Amino acid sequence: MSVQFRSTRAEAGSAPVRFREALFRGLAPDRGLYVPLSIPPLKDSWVNAGSFQELGLDVLGNWLGDAELGPETFSRLVREALDIPVKLRPLSGERWLLELHHGPTLAFKDFAARFMGRIMNAALAQEGRRLTIVVATSGDTGSAVAAGFSGLPNVRVVLLYPAGRVSPLQERQLTVSRPGVQALRVHGDFDDCQRMAKDVLADAELQEQGLSSANSINIARLLPQQLYYLWSLLLLRREYGITAEPVFAVPSGNLGNLTAGVWAALSGAPVASFIAAHNANDWFVRWLADGEEAGAFPATVPTISNAMDVGAPSNFERLQAIEADTKRLVSGQSADEAATLKRIRLTWEEDGVAVCPHTAVGLEALERQRQAGAATGPAIVLATAAAAKFPEVVSRAVPGLWPTAPELDSLEDAVVSSTDLTADSAELKQYLLSRGADWADGSADVG
Repeated sequence: MSVQFRSTRAEAGSAPVRFREALFRGLAPDRGLYVPLSIPPLKDSWVNAGSFQELGLDVLGNWLGDAELGPETFSRLVREALDIPVKLRPLSGERWLLELHHGPTLAFKDFAARFMGRIMNAALAQEGRRLTIVVATSGDTGSAVAAGFSGLPNVRVVLLYPAGRVSPLQERQLTVSRPGVQALRVHGDFDDCQRMAKDVLADAELQEQGLSSANSINIARLLPQQLYYLWSLLLLRREYGITAEPVFAVPSGNLGNLTAGVWAALSGAPVASFIAAHNANDWFVRWLADGEEAGAFPATVPTISNAMDVGAPSNFERLQAIEADTKRLVSGQSADEAATLKRIRLTWEEDGVAVCPHTAVGLEALERQRQAGAATGPAIVLATAAAAKFPEVVSRAVPGLWPTAPELDSLEDAVVSSTDLTADSAELKQYLLSRGADWADGSADVG
């Protein structure tokens, strides 16, 4: 039997929903986020997985069965989605980088976006209908969703990103013309984009068109991220002979990756603890230390680690729903821009590895925990994006170093397209309504 889900805001005794309903809704009708009624324990077989794809089939199958797609279809889609290298790179001082940036957009979100796109498209084909995906992005989510969903015949994607608050390379990735994808440049911050997405997802009139989300508010985006932690545990044992439970330092913004890690630990993964690594947008760090009232979110602060520039993290609701476990397993640290740049430089000088600013925040958070006498023993830092996506920042930290990647070189001559929008949910609603007829009859692609 597959896991059932409830809203974080549901009344006690409310009827749970199946995965497919949670997948298509994205946000629950009461605007809560879907969480499992209970977290299924890991099967003993997970430790025998011979590849990341096999691990995905074992763990995701344990949660979802075959997602009502049939075992052959489910297996094929999972293998296709997770066909991305995942590497564990050793650093000095009992530290490892879990490199999650070897996918098509060079960011960890490629895995979950590809999984969600394929599962959703196949389910829609079964039901003979189409959906419009509305996704807010602070940088990497949008390009991963665009790449993962583009060309799928039953899905259209609308990306909301904050004007002037993503890197030049990220903006090109977001706005490259793709079949079925439209980028909207919102004149506001990421929290405005996220608020607008939630507003239209909860709008009854728009729901008649068929809307869903691909942010980590969608349960299908969240579940595959458990695999990062489990696979790194296997690699740590198989490649380095380390059996001690590691600490994970997780660069954090909307808290989806961290939530997935906590769920993996609660399912039985041998994890010592987690460090929620934040930049100046560190409300969650203060909440963990009991210094902030839940829900009293501040305005977003722009930083060089912009994919983590989230003032009001959506997945906080999921972590708050298991508050005792969250505070038992998670500690928090934040790093300002000077410390982030210094950590990029030190990592290059000490280990010869170029890291992106988000990964640098994770490395710095780990170092601060160790200086405080915590996080001893082996530690894994999630390397969430390639340094080549942020060459301007890396070169500030290490003059003369300008990381590149072939995947990004091709963007120079690519055709780009975007539409400007104010930070107004009513304006987004009107935009969606004006394009609804095209999407409904399939006569025109978005973008």
